[in-house]
Amino acid sequence: MSIHVGVAGWSIPSALDDRFPSAGTHLERYGALFSAVEINSSFYRPHRRTTYERWAASVPPSFRFSVKLPKTITHERRLVDCGALIERFAEETGGLGEKRGPILVQLPPSFAYPGNVAEHFIDELKGMISSPIVLEPRHASWFLPEVDHMLETHHVSRVAADPAKPLLAAQPGGWKGLVYFRLHGSPHMYESPYGEKAIEAQAKVTNSLSLLGTDVWTIYDNTTYGAAPQNALQLIERLAGHTH
Repeated sequence: MSIHVGVAGWSIPSALDDRFPSAGTHLERYGALFSAVEINSSFYRPHRRTTYERWAASVPPSFRFSVKLPKTITHERRLVDCGALIERFAEETGGLGEKRGPILVQLPPSFAYPGNVAEHFIDELKGMISSPIVLEPRHASWFLPEVDHMLETHHVSRVAADPAKPLLAAQPGGWKGLVYFRLHGSPHMYESPYGEKAIEAQAKVTNSLSLLGTDVWTIYDNTTYGAAPQNALQLIERLAGHTH
Protein backbone atom coordinates (compact mmCIF):
# COMPACT_ATOMS: atom_id res chain seq x y z
CA MET A 1 0.00 0.00 0.00
CA SER A 2 1.68 3.14 -1.17
CA ILE A 3 0.63 6.80 -1.22
CA HIS A 4 2.68 9.34 -3.16
CA VAL A 5 1.91 13.05 -3.01
CA GLY A 6 3.88 15.61 -4.98
CA VAL A 7 4.08 18.43 -7.46
CA ALA A 8 4.83 18.80 -11.17
CA GLY A 9 8.40 20.04 -10.72
CA TRP A 10 10.24 20.84 -7.50
CA SER A 11 10.39 24.62 -7.38
CA ILE A 12 9.69 26.05 -3.93
CA PRO A 13 7.68 29.30 -3.76
CA SER A 14 9.21 31.97 -1.54
CA ALA A 15 6.01 32.10 0.54
CA LEU A 16 6.68 28.49 1.64
CA ASP A 17 10.44 28.82 1.99
CA ASP A 18 10.41 28.49 5.77
CA ARG A 19 8.54 25.15 5.59
CA PHE A 20 11.51 23.46 3.92
CA PRO A 21 15.07 22.83 5.17
CA SER A 22 17.31 25.82 4.48
CA ALA A 23 20.29 23.82 3.20
CA GLY A 24 20.64 21.84 -0.02
CA THR A 25 19.49 22.06 -3.63
CA HIS A 26 15.84 22.71 -4.46
CA LEU A 27 15.33 18.98 -5.04
CA GLU A 28 17.05 17.99 -1.79
CA ARG A 29 14.89 20.46 0.13
CA TYR A 30 11.75 19.36 -1.73
CA GLY A 31 12.51 15.69 -1.06
CA ALA A 32 12.63 16.34 2.68
CA LEU A 33 8.86 16.96 2.72
CA PHE A 34 7.49 15.11 -0.31
CA SER A 35 7.63 11.46 -1.37
CA ALA A 36 7.23 12.04 -5.11
CA VAL A 37 7.63 14.47 -7.98
CA GLU A 38 6.53 14.55 -11.61
CA ILE A 39 9.29 15.41 -14.07
CA ASN A 40 7.67 17.46 -16.86
CA SER A 41 10.85 18.85 -18.44
CA SER A 42 11.46 15.44 -20.06
CA PHE A 43 8.43 16.17 -22.27
CA TYR A 44 10.27 19.10 -23.88
CA ARG A 45 13.89 17.95 -23.98
CA PRO A 46 16.06 14.94 -23.13
CA HIS A 47 18.22 14.79 -19.99
CA ARG A 48 21.48 12.92 -19.67
CA ARG A 49 21.45 9.66 -17.73
CA THR A 50 23.96 11.27 -15.34
CA THR A 51 21.43 14.04 -14.62
CA TYR A 52 18.81 11.47 -13.63
CA GLU A 53 21.43 9.70 -11.52
CA ARG A 54 22.22 12.96 -9.73
CA TRP A 55 18.53 13.60 -9.06
CA ALA A 56 18.04 10.09 -7.70
CA ALA A 57 21.00 10.54 -5.36
CA SER A 58 19.48 13.78 -4.01
CA VAL A 59 16.37 12.23 -2.41
CA PRO A 60 15.55 9.62 0.27
CA PRO A 61 15.35 5.90 -0.62
CA SER A 62 11.53 5.80 -0.63
CA PHE A 63 11.19 8.83 -2.94
CA ARG A 64 9.83 8.21 -6.44
CA PHE A 65 9.92 10.17 -9.71
CA SER A 66 7.22 9.94 -12.34
CA VAL A 67 8.54 10.95 -15.75
CA LYS A 68 6.63 12.43 -18.68
CA LEU A 69 7.23 10.81 -22.04
CA PRO A 70 8.75 13.15 -24.67
CA LYS A 71 6.40 15.05 -26.97
CA THR A 72 8.38 13.74 -29.95
CA ILE A 73 6.70 10.40 -29.19
CA THR A 74 3.21 11.51 -28.15
CA HIS A 75 2.60 14.68 -30.14
CA GLU A 76 4.90 14.50 -33.18
CA ARG A 77 5.11 10.79 -34.01
CA ARG A 78 1.72 10.10 -32.37
CA LEU A 79 2.94 6.73 -31.09
CA VAL A 80 4.06 5.48 -34.53
CA ASP A 81 7.58 4.19 -35.23
CA CYS A 82 8.93 5.22 -31.83
CA GLY A 83 11.23 2.31 -30.99
CA ALA A 84 14.51 4.27 -31.09
CA LEU A 85 13.00 7.20 -29.16
CA ILE A 86 11.62 4.89 -26.45
CA GLU A 87 14.96 3.12 -26.21
CA ARG A 88 16.78 6.41 -25.65
CA PHE A 89 14.23 7.56 -23.05
CA ALA A 90 14.45 4.21 -21.24
CA GLU A 91 18.23 4.37 -21.12
CA GLU A 92 18.30 7.98 -19.86
CA THR A 93 15.61 7.57 -17.20
CA GLY A 94 17.21 4.31 -16.12
CA GLY A 95 19.55 6.62 -14.24
CA LEU A 96 16.79 6.97 -11.64
CA GLY A 97 17.18 3.26 -10.79
CA GLU A 98 14.53 1.92 -8.43
CA LYS A 99 13.35 5.50 -7.82
CA ARG A 100 11.80 5.65 -11.29
CA GLY A 101 8.04 5.51 -10.80
CA PRO A 102 5.27 5.72 -13.41
CA ILE A 103 5.88 6.83 -16.98
CA LEU A 104 3.28 9.50 -17.86
CA VAL A 105 1.98 9.36 -21.42
CA GLN A 106 -0.04 12.52 -22.12
CA LEU A 107 -1.76 12.65 -25.50
CA PRO A 108 -2.88 15.71 -27.51
CA PRO A 109 -6.58 16.67 -27.19
CA SER A 110 -7.00 16.08 -30.94
CA PHE A 111 -5.59 12.54 -30.82
CA ALA A 112 -8.42 10.04 -31.31
CA TYR A 113 -8.00 6.42 -30.25
CA PRO A 114 -5.94 4.77 -33.04
CA GLY A 115 -6.85 1.14 -32.34
CA ASN A 116 -4.03 -1.34 -32.97
CA VAL A 117 -1.47 1.49 -33.09
CA ALA A 118 -2.10 2.13 -29.37
CA GLU A 119 -1.78 -1.54 -28.43
CA HIS A 120 1.42 -1.95 -30.43
CA PHE A 121 2.88 1.17 -28.82
CA ILE A 122 1.99 0.01 -25.30
CA ASP A 123 3.58 -3.38 -25.95
CA GLU A 124 6.70 -1.66 -27.28
CA LEU A 125 6.90 0.71 -24.32
CA LYS A 126 6.38 -2.05 -21.76
CA GLY A 127 8.99 -4.16 -23.51
CA MET A 128 11.65 -1.51 -22.92
CA ILE A 129 10.59 0.05 -19.60
CA SER A 130 9.64 -1.94 -16.51
CA SER A 131 7.96 1.04 -14.78
CA PRO A 132 4.15 1.32 -14.60
CA ILE A 133 2.50 3.24 -17.46
CA VAL A 134 -0.11 5.95 -16.79
CA LEU A 135 -2.00 7.41 -19.74
CA GLU A 136 -3.65 10.84 -19.93
CA PRO A 137 -5.76 10.85 -23.11
CA ARG A 138 -7.85 13.93 -23.83
CA HIS A 139 -10.06 12.85 -26.75
CA ALA A 140 -13.51 11.36 -26.01
CA SER A 141 -12.82 8.24 -28.11
CA TRP A 142 -10.40 6.94 -25.44
CA PHE A 143 -13.13 6.73 -22.81
CA LEU A 144 -15.19 3.92 -24.32
CA PRO A 145 -15.62 0.63 -22.37
CA GLU A 146 -13.67 -1.40 -24.94
CA VAL A 147 -10.68 0.96 -24.70
CA ASP A 148 -10.83 0.84 -20.93
CA HIS A 149 -10.80 -2.95 -21.13
CA MET A 150 -7.77 -2.85 -23.44
CA LEU A 151 -5.89 -0.63 -20.98
CA GLU A 152 -6.79 -2.90 -18.08
CA THR A 153 -5.62 -5.97 -20.02
CA HIS A 154 -2.29 -4.27 -20.73
CA HIS A 155 -1.90 -3.06 -17.11
CA VAL A 156 -2.04 0.61 -18.11
CA SER A 157 -3.75 3.06 -15.74
CA ARG A 158 -5.75 5.97 -17.12
CA VAL A 159 -5.11 9.26 -15.32
CA ALA A 160 -7.88 10.94 -13.35
CA ALA A 161 -7.59 14.62 -14.32
CA ASP A 162 -9.03 17.88 -13.04
CA PRO A 163 -10.41 19.86 -14.80
CA ALA A 164 -11.80 16.89 -16.70
CA LYS A 165 -12.14 17.16 -20.47
CA PRO A 166 -14.11 15.10 -21.39
CA LEU A 167 -16.04 14.67 -18.13
CA LEU A 168 -15.21 10.95 -17.93
CA ALA A 169 -11.57 11.98 -17.48
CA ALA A 170 -12.38 12.89 -13.86
CA GLN A 171 -12.43 9.20 -12.94
CA PRO A 172 -9.48 6.82 -13.09
CA GLY A 173 -9.68 4.01 -15.62
CA GLY A 174 -7.80 1.07 -17.04
CA TRP A 175 -5.66 -0.98 -14.66
CA LYS A 176 -6.80 -0.61 -11.05
CA GLY A 177 -3.52 -1.48 -9.35
CA LEU A 178 -2.34 2.12 -9.65
CA VAL A 179 -4.40 5.32 -9.63
CA TYR A 180 -2.78 8.57 -10.74
CA PHE A 181 -4.47 11.92 -10.11
CA ARG A 182 -3.25 14.99 -12.03
CA LEU A 183 -4.84 18.06 -10.46
CA HIS A 184 -4.20 21.02 -12.76
CA GLY A 185 -6.15 23.67 -10.83
CA SER A 186 -9.85 24.50 -11.08
CA PRO A 187 -11.58 26.58 -12.36
CA HIS A 188 -8.43 28.17 -13.85
CA MET A 189 -5.97 25.52 -15.07
CA TYR A 190 -2.46 25.78 -13.64
CA GLU A 191 -3.47 28.76 -11.51
CA SER A 192 -6.36 28.12 -9.10
CA PRO A 193 -5.56 26.75 -5.65
CA TYR A 194 -7.73 23.94 -4.26
CA GLY A 195 -9.78 24.80 -1.18
CA GLU A 196 -10.23 22.85 2.05
CA LYS A 197 -13.22 20.85 0.76
CA ALA A 198 -11.34 19.67 -2.31
CA ILE A 199 -8.31 18.71 -0.22
CA GLU A 200 -10.48 16.78 2.22
CA ALA A 201 -12.25 14.97 -0.65
CA GLN A 202 -8.89 14.01 -2.16
CA ALA A 203 -7.67 12.74 1.20
CA LYS A 204 -10.76 10.54 1.57
CA VAL A 205 -10.53 9.01 -1.88
CA THR A 206 -6.77 8.49 -1.52
CA ASN A 207 -7.19 6.78 1.82
CA SER A 208 -10.02 4.56 0.53
CA LEU A 209 -8.02 3.45 -2.50
CA SER A 210 -4.91 2.82 -0.40
CA LEU A 211 -6.89 0.58 1.96
CA LEU A 212 -7.83 -1.53 -1.09
CA GLY A 213 -4.13 -2.05 -1.79
CA THR A 214 -3.95 0.45 -4.65
CA ASP A 215 -0.80 2.45 -5.34
CA VAL A 216 -2.10 6.06 -5.28
CA TRP A 217 -0.37 9.08 -6.80
CA THR A 218 -1.62 12.65 -6.44
CA ILE A 219 0.29 15.26 -8.42
CA TYR A 220 -0.65 18.95 -8.17
CA ASP A 221 0.05 20.84 -11.38
CA ASN A 222 -1.43 24.24 -10.40
CA THR A 223 2.08 25.66 -10.33
CA THR A 224 1.77 29.10 -12.00
CA TYR A 225 1.35 31.02 -8.74
CA GLY A 226 2.84 28.43 -6.39
CA ALA A 227 -0.43 26.85 -5.21
CA ALA A 228 0.72 23.28 -5.95
CA PRO A 229 3.25 22.79 -3.12
CA GLN A 230 0.82 24.38 -0.64
CA ASN A 231 -2.02 22.05 -1.73
CA ALA A 232 0.28 19.02 -1.67
CA LEU A 233 1.40 19.84 1.89
CA GLN A 234 -2.24 20.28 2.93
CA LEU A 235 -3.10 16.87 1.49
CA ILE A 236 -0.20 15.22 3.32
CA GLU A 237 -1.40 16.78 6.58
CA ARG A 238 -4.98 15.59 5.96
CA LEU A 239 -3.81 12.08 5.15
CA ALA A 240 -1.80 11.99 8.37
CA GLY A 241 -4.96 12.99 10.22
CA HIS A 242 -6.95 10.19 8.56
CA THR A 243 -4.59 7.51 9.80
CA HIS A 244 -5.20 8.22 13.50
